[in-house]
Amino acid sequence: MKKIISFLLLFTFGLSSCEKDDICDGNTPTTPRLVITFYDSANPTRTRNVNNLQVIGEGMEEGIVFNENAIDSTKYLTSGNNVMLPLKVNDSTVTYKFIYNANSTTSKNTDVIKFNYSTQNVYVSRACGFKTIFTLKTNDPFIQTDPDGDTVWMTEVQLLNPNIESENETHIKVFF
Repeated sequence: MKKIISFLLLFTFGLSSCEKDDICDGNTPTTPRLVITFYDSANPTRTRNVNNLQVIGEGMEEGIVFNENAIDSTKYLTSGNNVMLPLKVNDSTVTYKFIYNANSTTSKNTDVIKFNYSTQNVYVSRACGFKTIFTLKTNDPFIQTDPDGDTVWMTEVQLLNPNIESENETHIKVFF
């Protein structure tokens, strides 16, 4: 009987010393994306939806997926007034092609923006590990080009917030 009680006590103390599972809560902020909001160049205080925008990163074939539920090429298109784009955590630049009216054969227009930034790894928790925050460079935070040689559809690009620490605010304003 003493052996059974000793065993149960030992077993109970053994269980109490176990650590709980470390699971990163889905609501924990992770590495943020760059938030770009589009505005009407004729009325700069109003946001404006961009039609059939496709964003393709340098070296990518198909681009950023905006609609995971679509089964065809429309999953790469968005028509909203903002986009959230990932930055490279192991680099200090990233280049994206922004294709306006991407599904059109006649009125498609492409602008390219190269973003220049620095990175900092920040410890979140044991379960979540680290996240990377970004700071756009103060000198030349981005470089806009027009690869087609036609007119740029992004008439003005403004840096609003160089510190990319969350996705709850706009970092870049684009007027068109």
